[in-house]
Amino acid sequence: MKTDNSLPMEYSTKQNDLNIFGFWVFIAAEIMLFATLFTSYFALENRVGSGPSGAEIFEIIPVLMETIILLTSSFTIGLGVHAMRIGRIKAMKTFFVITLLLGLAFLGLEIEEFMLYIHEGATLQTSAFTAILMTTLGTHGAHVTFGLFWGAAILIQIKKRGLTPETANKSFIFSLYWHFLDVVWIFIFSFIYLKGLM
Repeated sequence: MKTDNSLPMEYSTKQNDLNIFGFWVFIAAEIMLFATLFTSYFALENRVGSGPSGAEIFEIIPVLMETIILLTSSFTIGLGVHAMRIGRIKAMKTFFVITLLLGLAFLGLEIEEFMLYIHEGATLQTSAFTAILMTTLGTHGAHVTFGLFWGAAILIQIKKRGLTPETANKSFIFSLYWHFLDVVWIFIFSFIYLKGLM
């Protein structure tokens, strides 16, 4: 396979270019998924029935912790890609591991938050508001969970095969996915939590 050494390794073959383009198409579909969830949330956020409202169940400190952890993980994945581009494989792997550990910490806090909501009577069956809240947060959490397995699989491939145009391409695409999850979380933080606390 012909490679172009003037480009970063993740872009160095025609196939790698196509993979990255294909992933942007996938991200466009994911944007539509989350846009649908947000639209549904805005339509249903005041339909609390006899259940709790956002102001009654949201707590700012845990949500701020989740936000800081996830944004930090976006920074570390960026450092990982930078390390990959300058050939520092050990540093790259270290930053990827830190990213996954931060993602795991985020997921742990989100699960704890879900348990608190359920304890407060906010379940999928409680009201339209709690149903769309749990669905939106759960969809994002499921994406983070998938990302943890995907990132771990990439690290295993790099350990077995080293840093090649193929593994660099997969690593870069994973970093795009992780940044996308962070952007979605910023919208969740701003338009669900902060708006709900007002």
